[in-house]
Amino acid sequence: MTVHSPHDQSDRVAQTSLGELIGNISDDLSQLFRQEVELAKAELKQEAAKAGRAAGMLGAAGFAAYLAVVLLSFAAVFGLANIMDAGWAALIVAAAWAIAGAALFVTGRKRLKTVDPVPHRTVDTLKEDARWLKNPNG
Repeated sequence: MTVHSPHDQSDRVAQTSLGELIGNISDDLSQLFRQEVELAKAELKQEAAKAGRAAGMLGAAGFAAYLAVVLLSFAAVFGLANIMDAGWAALIVAAAWAIAGAALFVTGRKRLKTVDPVPHRTVDTLKEDARWLKNPNG
C-alpha cells in the first residue's frame, strides 16, 4: 500500500494545471496564427484585385494604341494619296483613339502605382503579437 502525502497531490494538481495551461496557450497561438493567415489572405486578395483592374486598363490602353496606329496608317495613306475628305475623317478618328489610349494609359498607370503587395495590417499585428509574447504583462 502506497501512502501519498498532501504535498504529492498538490504537485500533481499543479502539473495538471500547468499542462492544461500550456495546452490552452498552444491552442490560442494556433488560433491566432490561423487568424493572421486569413487576414494576410484577405489583404493580398484586395491588392490583387486592384492590380487586376490596373492591368485591365493598361491592356485597354494597348488596344487603343493599336487601333490608333492602324487608323493613323489608313489616314496617312488616304491623306497623302488622295487628300480627300475620307482621309481627313480617318485621321480625326485615329487621333480620337490616340487620345483615348493616352487617357486609359495614364489612369491605369496611376492605379497600378497604388497597389501595395505588403499586407501592412498583418505585419503590424504580427509585430504586436511578438511584443506580447516577449512581455505578456504589458
